[in-house]
Amino acid sequence: MFLHWSWFVVAVYVIQQRNGQRYSSLKWNILEYLGLFVIVLLHEFGHALACRQVGGRANRIVLWPLGGVAYVDPPPRPGATLWSIAAGPLVNVALVPVILGLRYLCGHLGWYQGTPDLSVLLKWILFINVALFAFNILPIYPLDGGQILRALLWFVFGRARSLMIAASLGFVGVIGFVGVAVWRQSVWFGAVAAFTLLNCWSGLKQARALLTVARLPRREGFACPGCKSKPPLGDYWKCSNCHHAFDTFQTGAVCPACGTRFNLTRCLDCGWVYPMEQWAAANLTPRNL
Repeated sequence: MFLHWSWFVVAVYVIQQRNGQRYSSLKWNILEYLGLFVIVLLHEFGHALACRQVGGRANRIVLWPLGGVAYVDPPPRPGATLWSIAAGPLVNVALVPVILGLRYLCGHLGWYQGTPDLSVLLKWILFINVALFAFNILPIYPLDGGQILRALLWFVFGRARSLMIAASLGFVGVIGFVGVAVWRQSVWFGAVAAFTLLNCWSGLKQARALLTVARLPRREGFACPGCKSKPPLGDYWKCSNCHHAFDTFQTGAVCPACGTRFNLTRCLDCGWVYPMEQWAAANLTPRNL
């Protein structure tokens, strides 16, 4: 887990700007800001743990001023992707009764009489949690709602076309964020618009690349252990030693130019890497065995 350096800069600015607006002392502003990112962190852990549950990889979470990012790499299946993404917003849903219960408990114990700021803090923590859920669930790529939409479309249109549709729809969200940024004179919404634009453009390029790979002729006798796609025919792998392009399935995972042997072979469809023997084994059916 990492904290981006800009998180500290924005934290100082936001806490000082809000000082005296809601609470009687600065410490409550600090607690509210920390509470916001505790919710964000739990949200991102939801993504990471769900991804690991379905056999994916999730080894890093980064917190920055716009929220948090869990670097998840679920297996290339729509169901696995859907669960990995949906688990984040579901954490926010689960936090609602927890925060409400905490508010009730503090009131029952009489803590609000001595520290009225505590009541205000818990009210705003609840509001922040609900607002984050509502914002994240918007069907705008790359927000969680947009990625959930992409995963649902994957069941019907396939991996590449679903990403192209979701990323294309995301540009509508960019226009909306820009409009809100201008209307409210909000730097934050402007930053969100820029972030969304960059991710939608990147998603569109990735979708086009996936469509190009999907149309390539395929080699028989091998299949990716993860996504079950047969590898394309051609010199689409590059030696990391001499940078020579070659067909790793034709040469047995050995570079024909410098003789370097590669223990792992990357799937051009899903991006995962596996030993060559697993590619051959994944192609065998129970009838072959």
